[in-house]
Amino acid sequence: MGKKYFFKFVSEPKNDLLRSIVGLACVGQAVSDGHEVSVFFAGAGTRLLDREFIEELNQEMGPDSKFITQLMQNIIANAVLYCSFASVKSTLGYSEGDGALIVPDDQIEWSGPPGVIKLSADSEVQLVY
Repeated sequence: MGKKYFFKFVSEPKNDLLRSIVGLACVGQAVSDGHEVSVFFAGAGTRLLDREFIEELNQEMGPDSKFITQLMQNIIANAVLYCSFASVKSTLGYSEGDGALIVPDDQIEWSGPPGVIKLSADSEVQLVY
């Protein structure tokens, strides 16, 4: 029986690309291992939902790498994603309905601090990046 994992990405990923890659890889591993996974993107962590930034992370893995894109596709398909739209707007400048994120708006649960508190209280394991 799998555990309930809660991952929160809130730090500025540009400050430490490798930390972001490791965090996403851990989400991917939890999904692959069959755990129930929730991921909340808040603050500057919403940059991980930006297509251009994902390409930057791919390049960090190697010139022709699509590792991060494939990892994100797996996460989007198999985890429950949460996001603060105010964070998306302030970090990326996108508005809801722009279709600018790597995941369609209707595949994200839009929330804020109440969602973070509930997810962390309901989970068995919490990891913050």
